[in-house]
Amino acid sequence: MNSRLPPLKIRNFTLRYPIIQGGMGLGVSWDNLAGAVAKMGCGGTVSSVGTGYWNTKEVRHINGRPLKPVNFAHTENFKAIVREALVKSEGNGAVGVNVLCALTDYERQIKDAVEAGAKYIISGAGLPLRLPEYVGNADIALIPIVSSPRVVNLICKRWKRSGRLPDAIVLEGPKSGGHQGYTYDQCFQPEYQLENMTPHVLKACKAWGNIPLIVAGGVWDIKDIETFIDMGVAGVQVATRFIGTYECDASDVFKQVILNSKQRDIRLLKSPVGYPARGIVNTPLVQRVLTGFRPKIPCISNCVTPCDHGKESNRVGYCIADALGDAWGGFLETGLFFTGSNGYRVTKLQSVRELIEKLVGLREDTDTWEEDPASDEMILGTQQAELAVSVGS
Repeated sequence: MNSRLPPLKIRNFTLRYPIIQGGMGLGVSWDNLAGAVAKMGCGGTVSSVGTGYWNTKEVRHINGRPLKPVNFAHTENFKAIVREALVKSEGNGAVGVNVLCALTDYERQIKDAVEAGAKYIISGAGLPLRLPEYVGNADIALIPIVSSPRVVNLICKRWKRSGRLPDAIVLEGPKSGGHQGYTYDQCFQPEYQLENMTPHVLKACKAWGNIPLIVAGGVWDIKDIETFIDMGVAGVQVATRFIGTYECDASDVFKQVILNSKQRDIRLLKSPVGYPARGIVNTPLVQRVLTGFRPKIPCISNCVTPCDHGKESNRVGYCIADALGDAWGGFLETGLFFTGSNGYRVTKLQSVRELIEKLVGLREDTDTWEEDPASDEMILGTQQAELAVSVGS
């Protein structure tokens, strides 16, 4: 039995299936998940966020928190994670990385990814305008994340000066987990939804030489994948559904929070990074923040530049580095648990092999979930907008 899906060619590698696993940080997609996904002939993506938590032997820390960017984004740990993923891939698919533009020491992390042997770099959470300069002549695929055709044109014009264009482009819609590339209002407006934005971004990609377009944000099953392939995209990026795999690098507590979530539990939050972020609100940390709890938060890791050494953390009510680190580590009381809007559909754990076989049509997809009895408008519109305003206001 063969999959109906076409392969995905990007620069110097070809994936058997047109699926890239989205980078999820902190610690949700490291060597175990990325390696297992690549082994199946897809793109396995290592997140560069918070690699100082991966192995603390050589990491300076204070009370378990990596000290300053050099330890939070630990060079040797990051390289080791990528190399471990490459070993676990057994030479199949491709292992790449996701590096957020907002991270402190962004340039260093890009160079670390190149030295580690990653096949591709996906970069968003800001405009990766200098990415080609940082990789130099390295033969590595560069894949920026965009939210509109305007951003495609802006990046391509800038990169062309360096003699490069994107090897592929990821269009991430507003149903993705974690930080969004849209305002709160735009996340609910029809024109910014993935299916409506795709034709416009496709047109921009074609104008710059048929750059392969990969879509992300709410892609769930083979029907979704085929719908977008039929629209003309080259592939899809799937992230949230991989949280429900045995190989996912997150803690068992993290996975259980997602498994227990209901549709109404998944909302947009205000983040110290400056972008709306989607996650689970029915957790102790978020509930404390909603009551107006604003403890003084020392900035230990200095993880992202928009937070301005903890100023935004203190305004919003939590440190993004500490909260994501605690979620990865299994600390329910203090953890922040990101997920896409379909997180409530993750109701059981399965192997990466089983999931990918479902995504590509080699296995019947019988996963079931319970829809919230309230209307989508109530859950994803009014309530979510109110929450977005109240958190960190």
